[in-house]
Amino acid sequence: MKREQWGTKYGFILAAMGSAIGLGNLVRYPSVVYENGAGAFLIPYFVALFTAGIPILFLEYSLGHKYRGAGPWVYQKLSKKWEWLGWWQSIVAFVILSYYMVILGWALSYTYYSFGAQWGEDTESFFFNDYLGVTEGVGVLGGIQWKVLIPVAILWALLFWVLHRGAKRGIEWASKFMIPILVAMIVLITIRGLTLEGAVKGLEAYFTPDFAALSKPEVWINAYGQVFFTLSVGFCTMITYASYLPKRSDLANSGFIVALSNCSFEFFAAIGIFSALGFLATQQGVEVGEVVAGTLGMSFVVFPQIINQFPGLNSLFGVMFFVSLLFAGFTSAVSLAEPGIAAIREKFGLSRKAAVNWLCGASALLSLLYVFKGGLYFLDIVDYFINNYGIVVSAILMVVLAGWVSKQVDSLQNHINDVSIVRIGAWWPIVIRFITPLSLAAMVLWNIYKEWMMTYGGYPQWSVNVFGWGLLAVVIIAGALIQQRRWATEPSPHREEVSS
Repeated sequence: MKREQWGTKYGFILAAMGSAIGLGNLVRYPSVVYENGAGAFLIPYFVALFTAGIPILFLEYSLGHKYRGAGPWVYQKLSKKWEWLGWWQSIVAFVILSYYMVILGWALSYTYYSFGAQWGEDTESFFFNDYLGVTEGVGVLGGIQWKVLIPVAILWALLFWVLHRGAKRGIEWASKFMIPILVAMIVLITIRGLTLEGAVKGLEAYFTPDFAALSKPEVWINAYGQVFFTLSVGFCTMITYASYLPKRSDLANSGFIVALSNCSFEFFAAIGIFSALGFLATQQGVEVGEVVAGTLGMSFVVFPQIINQFPGLNSLFGVMFFVSLLFAGFTSAVSLAEPGIAAIREKFGLSRKAAVNWLCGASALLSLLYVFKGGLYFLDIVDYFINNYGIVVSAILMVVLAGWVSKQVDSLQNHINDVSIVRIGAWWPIVIRFITPLSLAAMVLWNIYKEWMMTYGGYPQWSVNVFGWGLLAVVIIAGALIQQRRWATEPSPHREEVSS
C-alpha cells in the first residue's frame, strides 16, 4: 500500500489551515473574547498559544512525519500498549464529524434563505421553531426534519466525493479552492462592516481591555480552550496530515505558519463581526453586549438580524457570510474524516474507497440522530463532552506518552530540527513534559468542578449520563477493543521511519 503524499508544501499548509480554520474562528471566538475581558483576553490567549497550542501542533507534526502513519500506528510505535489512544482520538473525530456535517447543513440552508431574507423579522423563532422544529425537551425526539436532512445529505455526498479522490486530488484540491475564496469573502465582509453606522461601537467592545478579568481562573481556562480547539489538535488530524509530507519538510516553519495564520484569521474576522454587532446594537438602541451570542445564536439568529438591517445588498452579504461558514466548516470536516480513514486503511488493509465508505457511511448514519426535531439537545450534549473531555483528556495522555512513557520527546525535537530550517529550542521538551499537561489538566478539573456544581445545560441527569459520560465510555472501550485486532499489514518500505 503506497503512502499518499501532498502535491506541494503549499497544498499541505492550506489543508492544515483548512483543518484549523472552522466555525469556531468565525463565530465562537468573538463571544469568547467579549465574555473574557475583551482586549485583555489576548494576554492569556497568546500565553495559551505558546504553552499548549503550538507545542502540541509541533508534537503531532513530528509524530506523523517521523513514524509515517495515522494515530494508532504512531502511538503503538511509541509504546505497544498505547495503540488504543490513537483509536480514541480517531473515534472522537468521527463523532465530531457526525454533528459537524449537520451544522454545515444548516449553513447551506441559510445560504438559500439569504435570498430575500426568508427568515423574516423574528430570526430566533424561525431558526428554532420553523427550521429546526425543536421539541419541548431532550426526552422528546420528534420526527425527522426534512428541511434539515436534505442539505445534510447533499453535503455528505460532496464529502464522499472529495475523500474518494485522496489527499492530493481531493483534500488538497478542496483546500486550494476554498481557503483563498474564504479569506477573500471575510476581507470583503470586514471592509463592509467597518463602513457601517455603529462599527466604532462594536470595535470598542472588542478592543477595550478589562484587565480585572485576568484575575478570574475561568478566563485563562477559556483561553486555553479556544486555542486548543481552534488548532485542530488532539484528534490525530495533524499526525495524519504530516505523515503525507515528503521526508524533507520544514515542519517547524509550517507549524508556525499554520498556527499564526489561524490566529490572525480569527482576530481579523472578529473585527468584521464586532463591527456588524456594533451596527446591530446601534439600530436596536442597545449595548453591544445585548446582541452578542454563542456560536449557534451568533450564526443563525444574530447574523440574520444584522443582514435584515443592512442598508443595501442584504442578500449578497448574507450569501457571503453563510458560504464563508460552509467553506470554513467543510475543510474542517474533511480533516475530521481523514484520521479515521487512514487508520482503518492501515489496520485492516482496506482500499481508500472502502475505508471512506465505511467511516463516512457510519458517521452519516450517526448524523441522522441530529436531524430529528429533538436532535439539537443531543448535539449540544455530545459536543460539550466530546470537546471538553474526549479531546482534552486524550491530548493530556498524548503528551504524557511522548514526554514520560516513551521518553521520545527529545528525539522528536531532534527530528523537527533535522528537517526544518527554523529550529526549536530546549523550551519545547520542557513545555511538553510539564506546562502543557498541567494546563490541560486544569481545564479538565475546572469542567468537572462545574459539572459537580450543576448538570451541564440544566439537562436531566439521565441524558448527560447517556450522551455525555456514556458516549465517552463507549469511545474508550471501542479503542481498546480495536487494539486487540492484528494489523493487516506489517511494516513495509513506505512505513519506514524518517531518520533523524
